[in-house]
Amino acid sequence: MDDAGVDFVVALWRDEGEWAAISLPLESGDSLHELENALRRLPAPTGAVGFVSVADDFLVIARSGGTSRLLLTDVSAAHDWPIAREVLDRLGIPVPDDLDEFAPAGDLTLLNDFGVHVDDLGALLDDIDLYPDEVVATIAERIGVGRAVDDILSALASGS
Repeated sequence: MDDAGVDFVVALWRDEGEWAAISLPLESGDSLHELENALRRLPAPTGAVGFVSVADDFLVIARSGGTSRLLLTDVSAAHDWPIAREVLDRLGIPVPDDLDEFAPAGDLTLLNDFGVHVDDLGALLDDIDLYPDEVVATIAERIGVGRAVDDILSALASGS
């Protein structure tokens, strides 16, 4: 984990019907600006989806292509983490007063065309027993790139 609390940054995209998945440098998750720039640099003709895990506690999910579409898995994270505050600022949502308010904010439809519908994504995010890596692995499995993401997450966990 780096000084910004970033555990991992993983990007997924489709190119000519094939899925691609890579680990991005941890610095890509230091700010929303860095994440968006990293996603734009990928060879993703229809845009890429980036997942930033912070402090094994929450995810920022961003989808590039035109205007970025954003999802923060826990609004209360904005009290402690700058990237979470940046997402809420971009969404025009105030930081909640209640530190115990565990709720997502943003575009729950950003993975619909990948086959992860609002209800499925909502159920994943509502499961407080799942860690961010488990959420990302489940999403990757549902869209057909599970093995590649599992390999990436395993390599990151082992420090390779």
